[in-house]
Amino acid sequence: MELPSFDMLLFLIAAGFVAAFIDSVVGGGGLISLPALLLTGLPPGMVLGTNKLGGTLSSLTSTASFLFSGKIKGKLVLALFPLSFAGSALGTYSVHLVPSTFLKPLVVTMLIVVLIYTLLKKSWSGSAVQAPLTAGRTIGAAVCALVLGFYDGFFGPGTGSFLLFLFLLLGFDFVGASANAKVLNFASNIASLVSFFLLKSVHIGYGLPMGVAMIFGALVGSQFAIRQGSRYVKPLFLFVTTLLIGKQLWDLMH
Repeated sequence: MELPSFDMLLFLIAAGFVAAFIDSVVGGGGLISLPALLLTGLPPGMVLGTNKLGGTLSSLTSTASFLFSGKIKGKLVLALFPLSFAGSALGTYSVHLVPSTFLKPLVVTMLIVVLIYTLLKKSWSGSAVQAPLTAGRTIGAAVCALVLGFYDGFFGPGTGSFLLFLFLLLGFDFVGASANAKVLNFASNIASLVSFFLLKSVHIGYGLPMGVAMIFGALVGSQFAIRQGSRYVKPLFLFVTTLLIGKQLWDLMH
């Protein structure tokens, strides 16, 4: 197993911590971790799988942190968890059959809609303990969990933003939405990671040090979000979503 140099190790640890800090709250950590792994010289397929190792450790830590804080609505996410898992596994398999580039224009459009809607809506109804879901909203949430799980396994950018937005629409505040979104993000990450392991596209030597740093980043980020509340989460959500839009537009133009 090839190990990174000392300088590269420090770089991956720093990048992993920052990426997980952001990802634990609003998603979008891949904006940092993926370019960092690309700089190691690993093949793109190996980069995606190695990044999923760190992302899985990060989302597991965030999920545990939010769970102990009482921010997660257990019955809802337990029902949606297997749908997100199954969708991601199917998406990861499909990416080897169908090119994902055709999704980029659609993703940019959806992210812009999410950004504009969030900016225009002055306040979100809210607490993490919201009213019982109607049958229609439950079915809608189930479909979204399956589709977003597939999207995460198939393409990925913006999944955290879309999941957080889903829970906002279900009546959660920003912190509650972030907490419950991380559970589904963990489901899609672990399914995708297993698929990448089976395809032998995970580099443990690079992924494990970065993943350990991401555990600490996720722990600090989730605790900071819990203490600071929506006044911290909402601006970061808008900032990261704007960066995601810019990144996807840049990719489209180049």
